[in-house]
Amino acid sequence: MDTPIYALATEPRFAQRLREYLEEEQLLDGRYRLQEVLGGCGALPVLKEKLDWLRLPQEMPCRLVQIQDPVPSRAARRQMPAQKLRDELRRLLGESWSEDLERDVPRAWQRHGDLVLLSEDSFRAAPWEKLGSALWEMVASTLGARRLARRGRVLPDGMRSPSVTLLLGQDGWVEHIDNGIRYAFDVTKCMFSPGNITEKLRVASLPCSGEVLVDLYAGIGYFTLPFLVHAAAAFAHACEWNDHAVEALRRNLVLNGVQDRCCIHHGASRSRQLQDIADRVNLGLIPSSEEGWPVACRVLKKGTGGVLHIHHNVETFPTPVPPQPPQTPLLQGEWRSPEGASSDGEAQHRVEDGRKETLEARIRPEWQRWAEATAARIQGLLAELHGQPWRTSILHIEAVKSYAPHVHHLVLDLKCRPMLPT
Repeated sequence: MDTPIYALATEPRFAQRLREYLEEEQLLDGRYRLQEVLGGCGALPVLKEKLDWLRLPQEMPCRLVQIQDPVPSRAARRQMPAQKLRDELRRLLGESWSEDLERDVPRAWQRHGDLVLLSEDSFRAAPWEKLGSALWEMVASTLGARRLARRGRVLPDGMRSPSVTLLLGQDGWVEHIDNGIRYAFDVTKCMFSPGNITEKLRVASLPCSGEVLVDLYAGIGYFTLPFLVHAAAAFAHACEWNDHAVEALRRNLVLNGVQDRCCIHHGASRSRQLQDIADRVNLGLIPSSEEGWPVACRVLKKGTGGVLHIHHNVETFPTPVPPQPPQTPLLQGEWRSPEGASSDGEAQHRVEDGRKETLEARIRPEWQRWAEATAARIQGLLAELHGQPWRTSILHIEAVKSYAPHVHHLVLDLKCRPMLPT
């Protein structure tokens, strides 16, 4: 059982104001979360050594309580394994420990089942090599893993192949579950981008019943599977040229029970035999899927057309920040939100989420110009291919994520229809 902590309990309607005050006065104990106590009140943990400093306005009633089983905050939970790892390494190395080695210890990692994938800049100093397998066994044990791998730089082979070294274990095959879909892949041979989860969720909600999908850059099935499993596409043609990704894709189709509704087209000529079959085409390649646009136009049904989902990285120029009015001093009885994050990181997450919502709700001029130029280009390709005019219309522009400073990964949903003779 944890040592009891002190907290200030107040009614729910005062909880946010109390948090802001404690943060402003640096009295909040960020190691623990707000917890509900008897009577439906919320209890905010406070630093025991600063209890004598508390001077609260009378209009915000609260009482001092003790919490026997405090719940660690989100930030504290993130720090606990990293701190434990540093402590174990310090004990292992003894007098050899140094600040340079401490900077070489990872503070974050990816977890895939029983395999932990470390960042490429971790454990690179020469002293680590002398420890051999004992180091990796200790790191894996401390992090609750059985296998350990370290990421390297993405190889410039045109297929974004990872450069991953297996440090502990016999193979790199792992399984990842997103939105109820099982993705199996070898971390040493295939990339997996958790940052695309929002787009996978979005395509899973599209009304695709009875439709035929062509996925020109299928990979391990990132988007092919949501279209088949959740969006109810009738059939999918998955095109992929990476041997390792195709191996994983075959496994994943079976894992999710949709192998009978998908045909894999493997190799550099993966889509040459496809034409006039698709109601929907996914072009999930960044930084640009432009080389696949002519193929996408060819595979669309020439009689009825369909929808293209075009991925692209678009540069966005920073928006000038308007000048802010001078801040007035905080007076007794006045309340305002702190400028920084709360001690447990939750306020910062709210700010970031708010900015993300604002970003996605506002279509930047650069995004609109790119979408309109793409629509015009696709319209021209279709007219040239079929010898008759086509109409293209922008259905939606989705901001998936920030790919780099001032560069956003976008998806354009473009409806394409042949114009009937008048």
